[in-house]
Amino acid sequence: MILAYEKMKIDHASITVKDMDQSIDFYCKTLGLKLVSRREIPENRAEIAFVSGSDGDDNIGIELTFWKEKRDWTDGDQLDHIALVVEDTRKAVEEFRRKGVEIAKEPYSLVGSKSIIAFIKDPNGIWLELIQRRK
Repeated sequence: MILAYEKMKIDHASITVKDMDQSIDFYCKTLGLKLVSRREIPENRAEIAFVSGSDGDDNIGIELTFWKEKRDWTDGDQLDHIALVVEDTRKAVEEFRRKGVEIAKEPYSLVGSKSIIAFIKDPNGIWLELIQRRK
């Protein structure tokens, strides 16, 4: 039996940023990455931007997440989540649930997105996004 997460790979890591424009400037101008996309996520009261290597590859490396209502900036809290590509998000969640993994958010799609995402937690409380990319 092939598990829904058996061919899982890392898609991106998400970090929480204090200032989106300043962060994009740093990652693009200072580090030499390229801005892949930037958009508002109204249902989460957030804005996200993806930056990637400048060689034109399709691999999205870092998601910058600006939470509009975040006011607490404790050092060490900037890692928001690590995203893992799975073939079937719903099936993967059920398989992880059977293994006793804490499900942080059940499968859903953001408005305007074709992907199905869910979140689980590792034993340290770190959020792991499961993302099924639909073509």
